[in-house]
Amino acid sequence: MRPHDLGGAEGFGPVDTAESDHAFSADWEARLFAMNVALRRRDAYTSDEFRDAIERLDPDTYYGSSYYERWLAAITTLLLDKGLVPPEAVEETAGG
Repeated sequence: MRPHDLGGAEGFGPVDTAESDHAFSADWEARLFAMNVALRRRDAYTSDEFRDAIERLDPDTYYGSSYYERWLAAITTLLLDKGLVPPEAVEETAGG
């Protein structure tokens, strides 16, 4: 079972349903959203591949990450898996 498949599990606290005037909590989220759109339009990966990459995250990463942090992890995984960026580029960007 993958971590996204909670199947009615409880204990994760309340869902915040407050309205917001902003579509994104931070500027980096908007940039990541735009990057995902651009990569998918350029056929770097499909929507199904993107969803699967999120669903394949290990439980600690999945549960310990925000919505867009999961997106970042999935996009990074796909770009590395497809050889579209070299591993050292990711390490440099992440400060590693």
